[in-house]
Amino acid sequence: MIDILIFHRKARSIGHRMYLMLTRCLLLVLGSLILAFSFNSAQADPSYDWQRISPGEAGFLPNMAEKLDDLAVQTKEFDNLHAVIVARGGKLVLERYYEGEDRRTRGPALGTVKFGPDVKHDLRSVTKSIVGLLYGVALADGKVPDLDQSLVRQFPAYEDLAADPKRGRMTVRHALSMTLGTAWDEGLPYTDPRNSETAMDRAPDRYRYVLERPMVTEPGTRWNYNGGATAVLAKLISRGTEQPLLDYARETLFEPLGITDVEWVADAGREPFAASGLRMRPRDLAKIGQLVLDRGAWGESQLVPSEWLDQSFTPRVQASHHREYGYQWWLGKLRHNDQPWIGTFGNGGQRLFIVPSLELVVVITAGNYNKPDQWKLPVAVMSKVVLPALRDR
Repeated sequence: MIDILIFHRKARSIGHRMYLMLTRCLLLVLGSLILAFSFNSAQADPSYDWQRISPGEAGFLPNMAEKLDDLAVQTKEFDNLHAVIVARGGKLVLERYYEGEDRRTRGPALGTVKFGPDVKHDLRSVTKSIVGLLYGVALADGKVPDLDQSLVRQFPAYEDLAADPKRGRMTVRHALSMTLGTAWDEGLPYTDPRNSETAMDRAPDRYRYVLERPMVTEPGTRWNYNGGATAVLAKLISRGTEQPLLDYARETLFEPLGITDVEWVADAGREPFAASGLRMRPRDLAKIGQLVLDRGAWGESQLVPSEWLDQSFTPRVQASHHREYGYQWWLGKLRHNDQPWIGTFGNGGQRLFIVPSLELVVVITAGNYNKPDQWKLPVAVMSKVVLPALRDR
C-alpha cells in the first residue's frame, strides 16, 4: 500500500493520463497474480473436488455412460439404481444419478428422490469399513487397545462376562475380522426385531448385548457377519480418543478429504449407529476409495497408515465360496482375470469397489433394502457396464 501511495505522488509529475494507464496495468498484473495463485492453490489442495476425464481418455469405451443409462431405464435388473461413480487414476470418469424410491436407516420412507451430486445417501454397512479405517488411525495414535487385547476386558463394568475363560479369549482382532465365536444372526431383514443388529440397537446397553451373546465356537475359528463387533470397535475409538465418533472421523478422515456434508445417524441418546449409520454423497465415498487405492495418502498427508491397510486387506477368514474377509473389508478376485478387489457392502445395494491393478474405484448406491436379491444390481453394474467397457482389462 505504501508503494502505491509513493507511486501515486510521482504520477502527478508525469501527467494524469499516464498515471491512469500505469495504474490500470498495475491492477491487471496484481489481479492476474491473485487469480493464478488461487487456481494453483485449489489444484494443490487435497480437498479440491474431483478432476474429470472422459471415458475414452481413461481407457474405457466412450459409450459407457449411454449403456448404463439404457440399462437403468430398460432392464429390471437395474431397478431402483440411484447412482454410479467411476474413477480411474485419481480422476472422475463417470458420474450418473437417477430417480428412485429411498428411505433413511432407522427412519421413514423418503418416497421418490431425484438423486444428484449434492444429495447424501445411506451407506448402511459400508459404514463398517470406515470404522475399520478409523480404528487403524486411532491405533497408530496409541488411543485404542492393541489387536490381541481381550475384548471383554476393555469393559471393566462387565466383570461377570470376563470371568468366562472362553469369552475372555475374544480379542480386538476377532472383532475386526468378525470371528468372535458368539451367536449372531443378521440373515433376517433389519425390520425384524429378531435380527441381531436390530436387537442390539434396541437393547438398554448395546455393548453388553454384543459381548454377552452365547459362545458357539472358539473365537477366531469361524466367520459370522456381526454388526455388533463393529459397534464395540467404535466404542473403543470414541472412548480412547475422548471424542464422539463423528467428531473424530471428521478430524482425522473426512475434513482432510474435503468431505463436509456427512451425517452419522444416532439414537435418542446420541449414540451413533456405528455399524450402519453413515450418510454421505456418493462422490465423497469415492474419495474414501481413492484414499485406499493410494495406500492411505491424500495429497501430502498420510491419513491412514499404509501398514494398517496392508493388515486390513490381508485375508483373515473365508467368508463365502468366492470371498474372504480382512479387517472390516471384503476381499475377492475378478472372475475374468483373477485380479484382487477390495470392497465394502451395504444393505440395499450400496457398494464401494477398489481394484488396485486397474487403478479403479467404483461407487454404487441403490434402494433395494432388505430384498433377498439386492446383490444382483451392483454385480450387474460391474459385470455388464464397468468392466466390459475397460479396453485394457
